[in-house]
Amino acid sequence: MKSPKISFYKEGLKYRIQSQKLVVKWMSMVVNEEGKTCGALSFILCTDEHLLKINHKYLNTNTLTDVIAFDYGDSKIISGDVFISIDRVRENAHKFNVSVTNELRRVMVHGTLHLIGFSDNTITGKAEMTRKEDLYLSLFPLK
Repeated sequence: MKSPKISFYKEGLKYRIQSQKLVVKWMSMVVNEEGKTCGALSFILCTDEHLLKINHKYLNTNTLTDVIAFDYGDSKIISGDVFISIDRVRENAHKFNVSVTNELRRVMVHGTLHLIGFSDNTITGKAEMTRKEDLYLSLFPLK
């Protein structure tokens, strides 16, 4: 099996993802567990301001969010860009009394689940995504 093409970028901030190699293996496992193949995934960490501009430009929405995913894959190969606001991640980590690292991993899984095809536009869909986020978070770190 080819190694996954998972990349990490920073836009306008300094932040280091902890255990990056394990995160790559973990994200690949998440995609594989959903019956898909991991293509090229990019996680772009940015500020609220940057993500707000993207939200406005591409989704015609003028609200803060923690994650926006752009899907470039197909039904079997999961590829895309996942933009994550570290500002939102930090605020939500404080709000939910979890570590910033744990909240970042939750948001990474959430964005990836969107690329896989899950939606949180309904109560049922949101509950399913949260259940899957919890499941995959429980599997990190890989043994």
